This record gives sequence, C-alpha cells and structure tokens, in this order.
Amino acid sequence: MGLHPLEFSECYLDSPSFREKIKSHEAELDKTNRFIKELYKDGKNLINATKQLGMAQRKFAQNLGEFQFEYIGDAKTDDEKCIDESLQEFSSFLKNLEDQRELMMRNITETLMKPLEKFRKDHLGVVRAERKRYEKETEKYYSSLEKLLNMSAKKKEPQLQEADLQVENVRLHFQEESLEYVCKLQEIQERKKFECVEPMLAFFQTVFTFYHQGFELAKDFDHYKRALQINIQNTRSRFEGARSEVYELMKRIREAPQDYRQTSAISFEGYLYVQEKRPPPFGSSWVKRYSTFVKEQKILHMVTFDHRSGGKIGETESVTLKSCLRKTTDVLDRRFCLELDITDRPGTVLTVQALSEDDHKFWMEAMGGKEPFGHYLGRTYSKERGIDAQLDEVGLSFMKNSISAIETRGINDQGLYRVVGVSSKVQKLLSLMIDETNIDMDLSTSEDWDVKTITSTLKLYLRSLPEPLMTYGLYKEFISLAKGGSPESRIQAVHCLVHKLPERNRQVLGLLMKHLAKVAAHSKQNLMTVANLGVVFGPTLMRPQEDTVAAIMDLKFQNIVVEILIEHDEKMFTDAPESCPLSPAAPEFSAPTRQSKKLSRQSRPLAVYNPQALDIQTVVGDGPTLATDETSMGSNESVSSQSSSASASEISTEKNDHIPLSSSLISGSNSREPIAGSSLSAAPESQPASTTAEKEKPEESVTSRKAKAVFPCEAEHDSELSFQVGAIFNAVFKSREPGWLEGELEGKRGLIPENYVEFM
Repeated sequence: MGLHPLEFSECYLDSPSFREKIKSHEAELDKTNRFIKELYKDGKNLINATKQLGMAQRKFAQNLGEFQFEYIGDAKTDDEKCIDESLQEFSSFLKNLEDQRELMMRNITETLMKPLEKFRKDHLGVVRAERKRYEKETEKYYSSLEKLLNMSAKKKEPQLQEADLQVENVRLHFQEESLEYVCKLQEIQERKKFECVEPMLAFFQTVFTFYHQGFELAKDFDHYKRALQINIQNTRSRFEGARSEVYELMKRIREAPQDYRQTSAISFEGYLYVQEKRPPPFGSSWVKRYSTFVKEQKILHMVTFDHRSGGKIGETESVTLKSCLRKTTDVLDRRFCLELDITDRPGTVLTVQALSEDDHKFWMEAMGGKEPFGHYLGRTYSKERGIDAQLDEVGLSFMKNSISAIETRGINDQGLYRVVGVSSKVQKLLSLMIDETNIDMDLSTSEDWDVKTITSTLKLYLRSLPEPLMTYGLYKEFISLAKGGSPESRIQAVHCLVHKLPERNRQVLGLLMKHLAKVAAHSKQNLMTVANLGVVFGPTLMRPQEDTVAAIMDLKFQNIVVEILIEHDEKMFTDAPESCPLSPAAPEFSAPTRQSKKLSRQSRPLAVYNPQALDIQTVVGDGPTLATDETSMGSNESVSSQSSSASASEISTEKNDHIPLSSSLISGSNSREPIAGSSLSAAPESQPASTTAEKEKPEESVTSRKAKAVFPCEAEHDSELSFQVGAIFNAVFKSREPGWLEGELEGKRGLIPENYVEFM
C-alpha cells in the first residue's frame, strides 16, 4: 500500500498514527531527494563522458580529413578520385554527427539537469525548511503545555488566565504550522510525479532527436555510400587485373632481364665501378657510382651511392665523353672494363667497370664503342603464342561467327568473358577458325565448343593481333583523354579518336562494342556490367608497345575508354564526330609521315578531296577501289595499305576541327554518289580523280586563306618550305600535287604537306 493521506483534522489531534504518517511522507521525500542528487551526479558524469567521446571522435575525424592517398602514375580515375575524397566525406559526416551530439548535450543540461536540480532545491528544500519549523513549533507547544499543566493551582486567577492565554496562542500557532506543513507534504508528493518525470521525458526526446538526426544523416549518406561501394568494387577489380599483369611482367623480366633493360635514344643508365687513382703507395680504389649517359650531348653524370650506409647519396660529377674503348684483360686484370677519354680533362682517361658482360655490351653501344648490340624491340602476342592472327576477312568472319554463337547460346551465362576456357581447346579453336578452309564453320550450332571456350578464343584472337585493335599510335591519346576532363569532353574525344582508327579496325571495334553493349544489357543474368567488361577488354583492345609497370598502372584508364565505347556504341560507330578540338597532348606525338614527292605518279596514291571542307579523304592506289559501304560509314581515313601517308591523312582530317564533316559524304547521298561508287583508279593520270570529283560541285576558291602549322617540317627539296609548330602561312591554296598545299611563309613561296597544317 502507498502513503496514507494526511487529513487536516488530524492536525488538531496530533495522534501517534498521524505522526507515523508524517514520518512516512518525510522518508519518501528524503529518498526522492537522494535519488535526484545521485541522478544529477550521474548526469554530470554522462555529459563529461560524452564530451570526451565527442573530442575523441572529432580527433578521429580530423585525422581522416587530413590524410590523402598517393597514387602511382600521373592521374587518377574517377573511382580513385571518389575513394580519395571519401576520407574527407567520412570526416565531414563524423563532424556533423558530433555537432548534433554537442547540441544534445546542451539540451540535456537545459532540459534535465537544471529542472531536476531546481525541483530539489526549490521544493524539496522548502519542505525540509518547513519540517524544521514544524518540529520547532511542536517542541514549543508541548513545552508550553507541560509548563502550564505543571503550574500550581494556588496561583492567582489573573496569572492562570494569562498563562492559559499564552498556551492557547502557542497552540493556535502550532496547529496553523501543522496545517501548512501537512499541506506542503502532500503537495510535494503529488508535484514530484511530473516535476521529475517531465525532465526525463525531455531528456529522452533530446536523445531520440539526436538519433533521428543520425538516421537522417545516414539516409543522406546512403546514396554516397552506394556510389562509393561501386567505386571500391571497380577499383578492386582493376587492382586484380593490374596485379596479375604486374606479376606476369615480373615473371618475364626474371626469365630475360636483359631484354627489358631500360634503354632509349636519349640516355642510358646503371651502376659503374669507377677507378680512382691515389698517390703512391696507396694505389687505386674502385667506387660504385650510379651513372647516366646522355647520348646526344655525350655527357656522363655520375653520383656516388652507398647502399650499406642507409642509401646516402653523394654529389653528382659530370664529364663529357670523347671516345670509349674496351679495356682488355691483358692490360687490366679486371673484366668488363671500359676506357673513357674525357674532353673536359685533356689527357685524362677514366676507367670504369660494368657489372656483367651484357651490361658491358650495353654501355659499349650507348657510348659508341666497337661492340654495338641490338636493342630489344618489344614482344608481341602473336610471336609469343605462335599464332598468325590477322585483321583480315578471315578474322572478321571469325569475330562475327563467335559473336553470333555467344549471343545465341550464352548471352545470360554468369561471368561471360570472365570465366575462361581450357587453354589447349582455346588454342585449337583459334587455329581452326583463322584457317581459310574452315571459314564456313558455324559455332552457333556446333556442340563441340562450349561458350567459355568461344569467348576465350575471341579474346585470344584480339590479343594475338600484330597490333592492338585500337593501335599503338593512338594509345597515348586514348589514355590521356581518360585521365582528365568532364565526362562529356571524354565522350567527344573518344568519338574523335575512334574515327582516327583504320577503317578495318574501326569496323571490328564497332562490331565488338555493339555485342558488348548487348552483353551489358543482360547484366542482371550474366553479372557482366559495363565496368566488368571494361576490366576484361581494356588490356585486350589497348596496350603500349613497351612492357613497364607504369604502363600497367594505366590499365585502369584503358578500362574507362572501353566503358565509354560500350555505353555510347551507337554514337561512336554510327555518327561521325561533329568537331574534334586539337588535343593539348597532340604536339607531343610524332608528326605523321608526309606524302613523299619522291614517289612516282604510278605508285603514289591519289586523293579525293571535298573542295569545301577538305576533311574527308579517300586514298586509292593501284589496287581495288574503296567499297561503297565503307564510304557510307562516314570514314574520313585512308584504306590503302600501300600508302605510308594514310595515317597522316587521317590526322589531317581530324585537325580541321572548325569545319564540320560533310553530311552528304557521310551518308552517301545521291549528290556525291559518283565519288563513292566510281572507280577512281580508272581516272587518267593527266586528270587526277580528285579533279573529276570536284567538277560535280562548283569549286570554292581558297586563295588568300591562312593556315597554321601543327607539326614541324624540314624541307626535302628546294620547292618545299621548312617550318616549326605555330608558323602562319599566307595565300594558301591547294597544289596540283595531291596531298600538298602551296603557301607563303616569310616572303618565300613553296609546297606545304597538307596534313601538317590546319586552316585558320
């Protein structure tokens, strides 16, 4: 049973049971007071502990925000950029969360701690004061009463009446105090129910608000979290691909280290032991130095480096080389030695020792010694695997046959193109399919070859080509555009580069990308998303000429290019690019091969020009003419395998970015049909095919037009002009020589290779 109610009438009786009831109420209030004091103390500890947690979390967030990953290479993929920025995102999330926690702590102080302490002091404290007064009045009343009752009856009546009056006043005051105290006790007993619980409710509301804010932050974070998970998955997949390539490269280098020796036309480097002569009787000593020889300047830079002393690097010494002679063992009792004649130290001969016989030969060749040694020219997959794969009609037929079989029999197979077939079966199938006698073999209906064998064979065919499908020449440009710029600019740049590919390469690439787009459309079943296909086909379609770790680090950018091709396959291979701005990296690449005037008229290809735009060029030679379907695809490139100027013409057409492609030429409209369909090789030598074509449309004069050099050129004949990049030509017009322009530079007039300039 709970506390007994205190009746006001009992204040007048002041019975023992009444006093017991009062004591029960007082004990309950004392317990409440102790509870609030303990709760307040625990609340303070909670706040302090939360502050410590907040400080620790903020320190953790600060460390996250200040750290940045360093990446191998000169650029990051979009996935890597997101991963790099993720630490700042995590830091920002934690700081935001701690801001909410700090607000919660302030609210707890205001809504819980202060109200409870106020109730304890203002109400429970008042009751304690009332209790002391009540006990004091009780003592005073009963003392007065006892004194009155002990008064002698023999006292005079006025004295007795005065005593009675005094006791009566004390009794009335005591009863009044008793009524007030009883009322206060019961009031506090009722008040504590809401005065204690209401702050607790506010406390939990504050806590729930904090957690709700955390929930809202988590909801806002969810989209970023999902995107980051995809970034991590893509990066992990690229890592696995790059790691396998690195291990494969390491294995090849371990088997033939000299084949991968870092050499170039500019310099050669490695360790040499240099003989340092000392005054007698000390003789001479041999000091290990890391040496770099710059061939063009014939300067040898040497720096002392001691691995045993923690890698301390000494000062660099440079000498100019006059000549290099091999030091024989009959002169010096040490192997692999060279004698260097130094021009800046007349009469001084420097003796150095290479590390091995092969190393000795490399240094001899680099320094112009008498024992030249051929450099490693790089490996090709076709030689390594012994497969003569070519990008010809047989190869194209195999591609179509394989794609048809895969789409018919296994488009929904999980891990399509990732699950590999048995190597021996793959080699056997490819050998069969690139044999002309098996060109009619239909893989769609053949049960002898499973889908994974066909997919592996298709990839092996592409890897076995003498040159990657996307060519060595355009590799750096493809990689460069993947390293920067907005997604829109990347798509445009890839579109332009695709149309720089040779016609057959672009045709096969378009066929493959259309197929891979279909594979990606079934990714819910086969689990091969665009990103996964990029990982598989990036190294297959693109690779550099040299095997290096730096090149392997660019695998991730290969994947990006392939992803763009798959996602936009219709645009890439159906429409010609509207404009192709000059890439900033373009001047760094080698200039295209010029059309040489040394070629005879019979062997030199003729060119068909669009007299208005000069941006579509069809090259023919003594061989078959260009087919109509190739022209209708919007090619602006040469297809003549006999012309060394084909690639140059392709670059030329892409440089004219301010002139849109002629839609009539691309679509093969009736107004231009004679160009696409006629046999240009039948045109008489006295009237080039280009002239025949131009008669169908009134020729626009290009006299007085200006052009700007985009590549440097050195004249081979007196009739040609020499110039550097950026040179401005005046009064430029087409020459009668196909592939050449005539123009004026610094008062001199002469011939200019058309593919070396762009019109202004």
